[in-house]
Amino acid sequence: MWVALAGSIGAVARFVADTALRERYPMRVPWPTMLVNVVGSLVLGVLTGLSLFHDAPPSVLLVGGVGFCGGFTTFSTTNVDTVRLIVQRRYRAATVVAVGTLATTVVAAAAGLGLTAAA
Repeated sequence: MWVALAGSIGAVARFVADTALRERYPMRVPWPTMLVNVVGSLVLGVLTGLSLFHDAPPSVLLVGGVGFCGGFTTFSTTNVDTVRLIVQRRYRAATVVAVGTLATTVVAAAAGLGLTAAA
């Protein structure tokens, strides 16, 4: 139940953040989705680090990581955004979204782990 509730909260938070950023800053590249995925990956890295290095209860990673971060981040929207850009023949932007999201989310997760490992 807690995982589902946290996932619901994460999904709503993603929708609110993405919508607010898109309305406030119109753009041609879907960077709000990229930003949400980076933030979610950083949080997941921190939660994983707390579990690995600081004996946080498994429920922290389960509820926060699987639930909240799972609902907050969105691999599928990134894929749709990438395909939409390819259909529009905006290949450079599609590459930025696909490769940029992968690279920055991995770095963000590693940074989260690093922050907790050093603490």
